[in-house]
Amino acid sequence: MPAKRLFDLLLALPALILLAPVLLVIAVLVRLRLGAPVFFAQTRPGQGGKPFTMVKFRTMVDLRDEKDEPLPDERRLPPFGRWLRATSLDELPELWNVLKGEMSLVGPRPLLMEYLPLYSQEQFRRHEVPPGITGWAQVNGRNALDWEERFAMDLWYVDNRSLWLDLKILWLTLLRGFSGHGVSAAGHATMPKFSGNRKDSGDSDD
Repeated sequence: MPAKRLFDLLLALPALILLAPVLLVIAVLVRLRLGAPVFFAQTRPGQGGKPFTMVKFRTMVDLRDEKDEPLPDERRLPPFGRWLRATSLDELPELWNVLKGEMSLVGPRPLLMEYLPLYSQEQFRRHEVPPGITGWAQVNGRNALDWEERFAMDLWYVDNRSLWLDLKILWLTLLRGFSGHGVSAAGHATMPKFSGNRKDSGDSDD
């Protein structure tokens, strides 16, 4: 078994067990404040771009306009959901993805499937490693980074990855995880959507 996979299992399994009461409380609060379903599941690209279903706690409410289209993210993200994102508590269910081998504790964040054909060959290298719950970009600006900065940090991690670096990123995640710093780009609920060489617009649910 590769060292990184063993590292993930040795940390993720105890974390899930120890955090079970916290997960239960958050699940109840999400159900009471945001409604059902409690979890947000979405297909994301994993290592090599292979699709998998990522699971998070729900942070948005289902508000729609007269045409039954979802309202902008800013309108659907209530204070409780914003707090879940700011503290990264909405990411805790992804520990299950780590146990299944679909994600790692540390790696480039899994973005949207629709971005795959928009990447340059160099940008696609972020998929050479499993996606992570946290990563080098997340502890160095998170969604406040622009796409160029974010991809540069993802690729730096790919080229310099090690267990020691993973430990450093996890430690920085714990130190900064509850600060809310960088949880959203200016004027967006999260950050602008990546659109390759085209002008960015809308929001990307990270």
